[in-house]
Amino acid sequence: MKFNKICVLGLGYIGLPTASTFATSGLKVIGVDVNPSIVKGLQNGELHIYEPGLRTLVQAAIISNKLEISEQPQEADAFIIAVPTPFYGEKKADLSYVISAAEAILPHLRAGNLVVLESTSPPRTTIDILVPILEKSGLKAGVDFYVAYSPERVLPGQILRELIENARVIGGINPESAQAGHDLYKIFVKGKIITTTATTAEMVKLMENTYRDVNIAIANEFSRLAERFGVDVWEAIQIANLHPRVNILKPGPGVGGHCISVDPWFFVEAAPDLTPLIHTARQVNDSQPHFVVNKLETILNGLEGKTITVFGLAYKPDVDDLRESPAIEIVQLLSEKGAIVKAYEPFKPDYPLKHGSMVKTLEEALLGTDALALLVGHQQLRDLDPQDIQSKTECRILLDTVNGWDCAAWSEAGFDTYQLGVSRCD
Repeated sequence: MKFNKICVLGLGYIGLPTASTFATSGLKVIGVDVNPSIVKGLQNGELHIYEPGLRTLVQAAIISNKLEISEQPQEADAFIIAVPTPFYGEKKADLSYVISAAEAILPHLRAGNLVVLESTSPPRTTIDILVPILEKSGLKAGVDFYVAYSPERVLPGQILRELIENARVIGGINPESAQAGHDLYKIFVKGKIITTTATTAEMVKLMENTYRDVNIAIANEFSRLAERFGVDVWEAIQIANLHPRVNILKPGPGVGGHCISVDPWFFVEAAPDLTPLIHTARQVNDSQPHFVVNKLETILNGLEGKTITVFGLAYKPDVDDLRESPAIEIVQLLSEKGAIVKAYEPFKPDYPLKHGSMVKTLEEALLGTDALALLVGHQQLRDLDPQDIQSKTECRILLDTVNGWDCAAWSEAGFDTYQLGVSRCD
C-alpha cells in the first residue's frame, strides 16, 4: 500500500515526533490537535514539549511545507491516533480522547484508508471501541478500509532515535490491515516490524510496562527492607545483578509518567479477578511517595513549619515530562503535613505547582531551607558540588531518593546525609 498524505491526531510527546518524522521522510502530514494554544504555538515555531532534537525536526518539517498544523483533520490516505489515554476515578481508563479522535475522522474516512491507533489502550479497545465508531461511516472495517494498533515503544529523551531504530509491532484487525500498517511504518522504521493481531499488540504494550512496574515494586520493597535490616540496598542490588539471570531495577520515590504508572491499571480494570500481583505492585509503587515523606518526617522530627527544598519534579531524569510524577505527589503530601515546600525543576521552571512554590534559580532554592531532597536524578542536579552548595546555604540536612549524590562527599562537606534504602549515610 502506498501513502502520500497522512493525518496525525494528537501532537504530544508521541504524535508530534511521529508527524515530523513522517514529514521529513517525504510524506505530506496534517498534524492535528484540539488545543488552540498548541496549534498556534507550533504554527509560530514554538514547541510545548521538550525533547532533544525535536525543535530542529519540527521546524524542518514545517519549513519544507510537508507538515501542516491544524485543529481539524483532513482527507488522507492514513490516520494515526496518538491522543492521551489517562485514567480517572478508581483507576479506570479514560478513552474519551480516543473516541473523540475517531469521531473526528469519520467525515474524512474513505475506502482504502488506513486508521492506526497508537494510544496505549486496554485490551480489545481497537476492536470493541474504535472499529464500531469508524463503521458509522457506512464502510466495513477490514474490507473497505484497514484498521491497526501500533503502540509507541520509545523512551523520553531518546524518542527521535528510538522511533526509527526500535522494533515496531503492528496489530491488524485482519492480516490485510496488519500489512497496511507495515507498509506505512516501513517508510521510516529501521528496526524489525512484527505483524500480529490488534489485541495481541495491545497486550504487548501493556505487558512491557507492567513487567517493569512489578520489577520496580520489588526494588522499592527491597529498599524498605534494607533500611530495616541496616543494609545499603544500592550495593545489594548491584551485587545481586551480577547473577546472569537477575536484573533488579532501581528503587526510587515512586513510579510516574504516562506508561508504567498507568498501563498496569488497564489490566486490573479489564480483569480484576486475574491480576492480584499486578494490583499489589501498583499499590506498592503508588505508596512510595508516602514512604519518602514519612522518612523526611522522621529525619526532621516533624514537618510542621519546616522548609524543604525538593530538587526535580519530572517523572524521570533529563526530561520535562511531569505526567503522573511521584515528586509532585511528594510535594503535595509534604504541604498537607504543614511543610513549606520549594521546588526546583530546571527543565520546567514555570510549572504551575498547586502545592508549594516553584523557584527558578539554585540560589533561591537554597535560601532559608531546612532540608534538601533529591527526587529526580537530572544530570545537572547530580553534578552539584557539595562544597559549593555548603557555601551557599546554612542547611545541613539532605535526603537522596535516587542514589544520585556521593554520600561520602556530601558528608565530608558537613551535611547530615540520608539515602533511600540506606539506614544512614556516614
